[in-house]
Amino acid sequence: MGHIEKKLLNDETILYRADISWKILVSLIVVLILFTWFSSRFHPIVLLLASLYSIYLIIRMTLVILSTEFALTNRRIIAKKGFIFQHSIEILLNKVESISVSQPLIGRILGFGTVTVIGSGGTQEVFKSIDNPMELRKQVNDQIFELSQNQ
Repeated sequence: MGHIEKKLLNDETILYRADISWKILVSLIVVLILFTWFSSRFHPIVLLLASLYSIYLIIRMTLVILSTEFALTNRRIIAKKGFIFQHSIEILLNKVESISVSQPLIGRILGFGTVTVIGSGGTQEVFKSIDNPMELRKQVNDQIFELSQNQ
């Protein structure tokens, strides 16, 4: 049972889950291979440092991917980041003022982007490298509309 399942209220159900895209890891690996190749043109110590830094970044990004949860329920948006130092957020759907998506060119090609949720009072939460962010935004907007019709 994950973090989100533990936080569900009575009669609350998960409607949609979003994940950090593994495709961002692939693009990171390509950049790091080029970086390491370029470093090999210099002193062997530079190559060693570049290789170690590349391995560190790949491990770090993998841990971020594995430790992030994001879900839309019939009442809230719930998200959690981190293993040791956790950051969690819960935003009631009736308190969401806007949800925006930004995608760089590589994000549009590979299908990931940054989702920003702005709640009442100006609270702002940013979720980077979300897989299929346009579908997430659609699902949130559909659920907000559904809630407004039921009130």
